[in-house]
Amino acid sequence: MAEEPYAVLGVTRGAPFAEVRKAYRKLAKELHPDANPNNKVAEERFKRVSAAFTFLDDPDRKAKYDRGEIDADGNPKFAGFGGGGRGPFSGGDPFGPGGPFGGAGAGRRTTGPGQPEFEDMFGDLFGAAFGARGGARPGFQAGAKGQDIQTTIKIDFEDAIAGTKQRVKVGDRTIDVTIPAGVETGRTLRLRGQGGAGQGGMPAGDLMVTVTVKPHPVFQRDGDDVRMDLPVSLREILEGGRVEATIPSGTVSLTIPPGSNSGTVLRLKGKGVARPGAPGDLFIRLILGLPEGDNGELKTLLAKWSRWDEPPKR
Repeated sequence: MAEEPYAVLGVTRGAPFAEVRKAYRKLAKELHPDANPNNKVAEERFKRVSAAFTFLDDPDRKAKYDRGEIDADGNPKFAGFGGGGRGPFSGGDPFGPGGPFGGAGAGRRTTGPGQPEFEDMFGDLFGAAFGARGGARPGFQAGAKGQDIQTTIKIDFEDAIAGTKQRVKVGDRTIDVTIPAGVETGRTLRLRGQGGAGQGGMPAGDLMVTVTVKPHPVFQRDGDDVRMDLPVSLREILEGGRVEATIPSGTVSLTIPPGSNSGTVLRLKGKGVARPGAPGDLFIRLILGLPEGDNGELKTLLAKWSRWDEPPKR
C-alpha cells in the first residue's frame, strides 16, 4: 500500500495545497539526485516525496482523501458492517443503486418488493471466490491486479511551463501523456489502468511516468515565476524604445523606459507558469551588451564626457 502522503511530506493531514506544494519544493530541492549523486537513500526518498505530491496535486483526489473516501492508493474505502452512519446497513436499500451490493446481483430473484432472496445474495457475494454456482460474478473476483509500470520522460523547459502532450512507448503500446503546466523535475504522473494487465477480471495496473525537465540556457524557474536576462544596446538603455524578446510562450514586443540601467528588471504579468486561474509572472533583467570587436571610437567619445568615470550607486 502507498504511504500516507501528508506524512511523507511532513505536513498535517488535510493541509491546504499551498502548504503541501511548499513542503514538496523544499524536500525536492534537498533530495534531488543532482544534489545527492550516488546517494541511494536520498534517491529513494526523493521518489517517495514526488509520489506523495503527485497524489495530492489532483484537487478532486485530495478532497476525497481528506474526507476519507479513498485510501492512499486512490482506491475507494469500504465502510464495512459497523453501526456507523456510513455503514452499508445504516439506512436505505443496500441493494439499490449506490448501495454496497447494488449491481453485484442485478439479476437476483426476490421474494417481494425490495426483498432479495438470500441464497442469490450470498451467491453473488461469494460465488466467484469460493467456486459456488454461477461462475465468476462482478465485484468479488479471484485474480490479481495488474502490475504498475514505471518509466521516465524528458521534456523541454517551455513545455513544462505551458503544459503539453507527449507520447511514451510502453511495450508494444504507444500512450499519450498529458503534461500539466508547472511540472517540475522529479514529478511522477500516474495514468490509471495503463500498466500491466490484471488477471481474473481484476483491473490493470497504473503507468507511473517520472518527468525530467531539460535545463534552458536563458530561462530560470522561480516557483511559478520565470526569470531571464535580455541583452540591450547602449542606445536602448539611454533612449528607451521597443525591442523584440523571445520568452517561453513565444515572442513579445517589449517597451524599455528611457534612462534604464543595466540590471533594471521588467515584469510581464501572467507570462510565467501557465497555471489555470493563477499564472506566474516573467521577470526580465536588462543587461547592457556592447558590440563585439574594437570599441575604440566609443572610448574616444566617452572620454569627452564629464561623467565618464563617475561610479554608479552600489
